[in-house]
Amino acid sequence: MRASDVAISMETVTEDMPAREAARILAAQDLPGLIVVDTMGRPSTVLAGTQVLRMALPSYCQDDPALARVIDEAAADVILKGIGNRTVADLLPRNRPGLPAVSADATLLEVASVMARTNVPLVAVVDHDQVMTGAITLDGLLDRMLGT
Repeated sequence: MRASDVAISMETVTEDMPAREAARILAAQDLPGLIVVDTMGRPSTVLAGTQVLRMALPSYCQDDPALARVIDEAAADVILKGIGNRTVADLLPRNRPGLPAVSADATLLEVASVMARTNVPLVAVVDHDQVMTGAITLDGLLDRMLGT
């Protein structure tokens, strides 16, 4: 089985996209992160869901999770407003890890090796021009490898 056999289509984001829109895409796709592509569709990095949370949560909640108890569930929706008018680029860490990518003919073992080595649960599948044609998630990879 090859990467192209297990790759899924997934919505990507660009660095100039509003962060709120990226957060909505992230939630709708139920993924651990989103692949950030350039204007040519070439993947560059991943926007981790935890990075979105880091920018949205007030610093006092991050410093002491017990303080988060002061926000009731009804007010929790307000947290996303903490992102404000930021863009995806604003949410990315300064030292951006490169996104792991494999060719469509990579074996599942190669994909697993790339995920394990980079510690990123998303791998982009790219064509010969390095344009993204799909993605493989850790869950999808394990499902195929374990036959579930």
